[in-house]
Amino acid sequence: MTKQYSDCLQRYQLTEFPRHWGRIHRGIEKESLRVSSAGKISQASHPQALGSALTNPYITTDFSEALLEFITPVHEDIDSCLKELEEIHRFTLQHLQDDELLWMASMPCPLEEEAIPIARYGSSNIGRMKTLYRRGLTLRYGSLMQVISGIHYNFSMPEEFWPEFQRLKGHSGSLQEFRTDSYLHLIRNFHRYSWLLIFLFGASPAACKCFARGRQHDLQDFDENSLYLPNATCLRMGNLGYKSEAQDSLFVCYNELDTYIECLHQAIHTPYSEYEKLGQKKDGQYQQINTNLLQLENEFYSTIRPKPSLKSGQRPLDALRSTGIEYIEVRALDLNPYLPLGIDAEQIRFLDTFLLHCLLAESPVCDQREFFEVASNIGKVVEQGRDLQLQLKEADQQRTLQDWAAELLTDLEHTAALLDADKADGAYGAALEAQQAKLANPDLTPSGRMLREMEENGLSFFELAMDKSRQHQQLLANNGLDQATLNRLETAGRESLEKQRQIEAADEISFEEFLRQWNDR
Repeated sequence: MTKQYSDCLQRYQLTEFPRHWGRIHRGIEKESLRVSSAGKISQASHPQALGSALTNPYITTDFSEALLEFITPVHEDIDSCLKELEEIHRFTLQHLQDDELLWMASMPCPLEEEAIPIARYGSSNIGRMKTLYRRGLTLRYGSLMQVISGIHYNFSMPEEFWPEFQRLKGHSGSLQEFRTDSYLHLIRNFHRYSWLLIFLFGASPAACKCFARGRQHDLQDFDENSLYLPNATCLRMGNLGYKSEAQDSLFVCYNELDTYIECLHQAIHTPYSEYEKLGQKKDGQYQQINTNLLQLENEFYSTIRPKPSLKSGQRPLDALRSTGIEYIEVRALDLNPYLPLGIDAEQIRFLDTFLLHCLLAESPVCDQREFFEVASNIGKVVEQGRDLQLQLKEADQQRTLQDWAAELLTDLEHTAALLDADKADGAYGAALEAQQAKLANPDLTPSGRMLREMEENGLSFFELAMDKSRQHQQLLANNGLDQATLNRLETAGRESLEKQRQIEAADEISFEEFLRQWNDR
């Protein structure tokens, strides 16, 4: 790294970058399918030893009963965050059925729509609504796209950063307003440059053929069982993945919090004709929460979300109104099948570098033209991202991925140097250099490594994913947990089951009335 510390401060118009500003807070949410030893999606219920999927703070389910989600608390130290994620993995593996594995790829195993069990959360009103929400997703989009796995990275600056940064910026409003505006500033830049993360960390260049059966696509045959695109990076983020035609025309603005909230509020309360035709009920049974464009806030698919701290039963938009943005959730990350946890310290350091740059660098307000320009760039990088001559658009001007990525990575040296300033190991700079090497040789990206290994060894996507799943299973299963960690996770499981029972016993209204009140809020 060649950047001088004074140049780094000047780049972001700072007079200092105190050591404690680099104590970034982070948490990881990681999804993985439970599959049989033959690579079929598990039909078994969520293991009781893992506690309640409704209330366990460490282990829950996402869309499917078979789609596990591991959640770490907030950590200041990267290694301790990854250690806790590893402990949750090991604990879970101890309580799976004997023949079950954790699927280590983002794109799912071979499956059929009807074989995907929707997650169940008990008999409480809130538990029944969570299951109903998933039925609605199935009705609207099908269940295949819902069992794609990913990693969510939660990022926030330390509390002491905000008043000091506010004084430096000369902001005269409340601290909550300043923090919220700053995170919106970060989000706008993230959208502009998120295609870079998809190029560097995309790990879904191929999929099983069954995943695209009956769907329009432009993928090519890799072999008799696999589809791919030669320069694809992250099909998970493309037309086969988290896409919704109903949301394609939805312009969500991140210039002001009130505007963002109002946009999603309107979508949650605006009837959508195609969903009205499907009906809220069928044969007397609820099949979706409502017939509006969005059932809930979380149905809006985005690569990043502004997040508040939620109280029990509180809706996210209500919490954002009252407390503002308290952290951001990055949702554009594939599982890296070459890593036992799907992510490692090097990637985390680069994410911190990237997100800090997005926070500190200039961030003009966005408009509708840029919003759809960003979406177009992401779509291109998803399908063709390892073609370095791919043409992207910045402010209506064409430029190659290679030139723009090189410029961004060079600019990121400023934040890497700030984060490394009080450290002897230069770990942030080293993480950035590893990404610069990928730009010099795209075969080093996870997507490039996957396709190269498939080609060289004659492996289908399924065979590659199974091989990595078995390797990581053996590694994690053969390492035990200390008694204190085992006790903590077992206790969390037992307490979560009791908490679910208390929630179920506390319901005083019918589910129909609960749903009516929820939709009216």
